[in-house]
Amino acid sequence: MNWLTDNKVPIDDVAEGAFEWLQINGGWFFDGLALLMEQLIEAILWVLQTPHPLIIIALFAGLTWLIQRNWKTVVFIVLGFLFILNQDYWEETTESLTLVLSACVVCMGLGVPIGIAAAHRPRLYRFMRPVLDLMQTLPTFVYLIPAIVFFGIGMVPGLIATVIFVLPAPIRLTQLGISSTPKALLEAAQAFGAKPSQTLWKIELPYALPQIMTGLNQTIMLSLSMVVIAALVGADGLGVPVVRALNQVNTGLGFESGLIIVVVAIMLDRMLRVGEK
Repeated sequence: MNWLTDNKVPIDDVAEGAFEWLQINGGWFFDGLALLMEQLIEAILWVLQTPHPLIIIALFAGLTWLIQRNWKTVVFIVLGFLFILNQDYWEETTESLTLVLSACVVCMGLGVPIGIAAAHRPRLYRFMRPVLDLMQTLPTFVYLIPAIVFFGIGMVPGLIATVIFVLPAPIRLTQLGISSTPKALLEAAQAFGAKPSQTLWKIELPYALPQIMTGLNQTIMLSLSMVVIAALVGADGLGVPVVRALNQVNTGLGFESGLIIVVVAIMLDRMLRVGEK
């Protein structure tokens, strides 16, 4: 079998050459993208950290009431945030929420239009499917290497790696929702002379709204699952104490910070469960 290993396909050399070429010729693009992401992160972080924590808790409680119309869920959200304050993890929580919200803005802003285009063009979706599979199945640690090469360390490479991992979810669910629109509704719209844009906004998007909101929920959950991995490239947030606990073999710190991540995940999930309503 030596002849087979001696004629190895040079995947590593090709990948390294491609990254070097992009780093040399696309530096202006990556610098501009990094600046844009930094401004988005700083803006969200300012909104979450500048007011008093109780004001932010009240805003989240009001948003929960607007979405759920359930006082029990509102009480749960308030108690969850008060528990985070009690454990002195407010700053780390706001930093992780900044990463999650930034990823939601980018992923939903890209995923929904791409999903709509894929639903209207089946050939495009067939071409995209293996790419989406690769993005979701490739180990997330692999994303960190080019992220560090192009963006250095900090919140930006953590956000970029998170977006690559999370983006397939809103694309797939948006495509599923749009393509599942009953043909009878589409034919009725055409019969009444609806334009393609009117059909999209008044029939397809309302019908696909539960799937799109499920995509938003999945985006948030998957983004939150990346906070520990993002901490390995210098991203602030709840992943930092988890990594510190791992390095120090500190069971108490690891369980404490891990429990906070679970609480945040459950709160966000309860807030955005609109598909069941």
